[in-house]
Amino acid sequence: MKPNSLLMVAVGLFGTAMAFAAAPPEGPGIQAATDAREPQVIQNECTKIKPPPPPNFAAFQRAGARRGARRPAGGPPTPSPNYRVKAIPGIIQAGVRWKLLWSVPGDDADGIIATPDGGILIARNNDSDVVKLMPNGRHTVVYRDTDTGGALSQNKMGQLFVAERGLRASIWELSPEHEVLADRYMGGPFDCIGGVLNDIAAASNGGVYFTMGGVFYAAPDSSVTEYGTDLRTNGIVLSPDEKTLYVTDGMAGNKSALVAFDVQPNGALTNQRIVAMLPGGGGDGSTVDSQGNIYVTGYPGVRVISPDGQVLGIIPAPRNLISVTFSGKDKKTLFAVGEVLAAKPNPRLGIAGFFSRMEIYSIPMQAQGYPGRAK
Repeated sequence: MKPNSLLMVAVGLFGTAMAFAAAPPEGPGIQAATDAREPQVIQNECTKIKPPPPPNFAAFQRAGARRGARRPAGGPPTPSPNYRVKAIPGIIQAGVRWKLLWSVPGDDADGIIATPDGGILIARNNDSDVVKLMPNGRHTVVYRDTDTGGALSQNKMGQLFVAERGLRASIWELSPEHEVLADRYMGGPFDCIGGVLNDIAAASNGGVYFTMGGVFYAAPDSSVTEYGTDLRTNGIVLSPDEKTLYVTDGMAGNKSALVAFDVQPNGALTNQRIVAMLPGGGGDGSTVDSQGNIYVTGYPGVRVISPDGQVLGIIPAPRNLISVTFSGKDKKTLFAVGEVLAAKPNPRLGIAGFFSRMEIYSIPMQAQGYPGRAK
C-alpha cells in the first residue's frame, strides 16, 4: 500500500481559491509523459516487456501522446459567447444559458463526478488535489496528494477511484480503502503503454475501465487487459445497466466517433462497434442520463446521443468542453469543464503543449442524470 499521505479535509474548512504555482519539470503535478524522468523509466523498465513493445521508445511515446489527444490538428474552433441553446425535446429547453461557477489557472480536470448533495468532485491535475464544488460556487479540498490525479469515477457500491497521471501512472482507490488497484501492464509500468492515463469508468464489481490510447480493463485482482482495435480513445462511461461501455474515438482524418462494447459478466469486452459519428469532431468526456442517452463533450459543446446511435442534438457552450456530469437537485443540472488554451511548445514530446485555465460551468436540464451511480 502507498504511504498514507492522503489527507481528508472536512468539507467547509477551506473556502478560498487555491493559488496556482508553476509546476517543476518532474514530480507531482507533472504527467508521466512530460516528466523529466520518464525516458529513464522507459529505458530501464519497458525494454524488458515480453512481448516487447516497439523498439523506438521515443517515437512510441510521441505516438501514444498523439493518439490519446483530444484536440484535432490545427486546434479547436474558437467558441463564441453568442451561442444559442435550441430545444432538444425531453433533454433541454431553448434559451437556457451556461453559468460560470469557478475559474482557476491550471491544467484540466477530466472525469468530474456527482456527489449525493448536488455538488461535483474535481481532480486537479496540477495540484494533485480533489476539490468539491457546490452549485453556488463554494469549493473545498477533500483529498490531497493524489500524484497528479486527473480523473475520477465512483461505482454503484461507493468505491471512489482516481487516475493518477504522475510518473509510473496508476489507478488508486481513494475510498473507502486507500490502495492501488492497478499500475502494471504486460510486466511493465503503465508508462510503457505511451500517452496519458486519461479517463476511467468504475464498474460495480470493483474493476475499472480506462483509456490510454486504447481501452483497458483493470480487474479487481489488479490484472489488466486491453480490448479493441485501431482506437484513439479519450472519454469513457458505462451505460446505466453496465451492459455497454462507451468510449470516444479520435479517428484518422480529424473524424471522431462514439464506440461501444458489450460488457461480459467477467468484465471482458466484445462486439466493438461505432454507435455514432460525432458532429464537429473532437470528443472527450462522457456521461449518461436516466434514459441511457450519452452526452459527449467536444466541439462545439455537448453532443446528445441515444443508445441506438441517433444524434438527438447539440448543446452549444461558451468554451471547448472536456468533461461532463449530471448533479444538482434531483440530478437535473449538467456540469462541464471548459478550458482556455494557449499553445506552448513541447519539443521533448514532439507535439504542441497547452497551458490552460480551468472553468466549471452548469446548465439546467429537463433530462435527469442516472441516479444509481455518481456518473
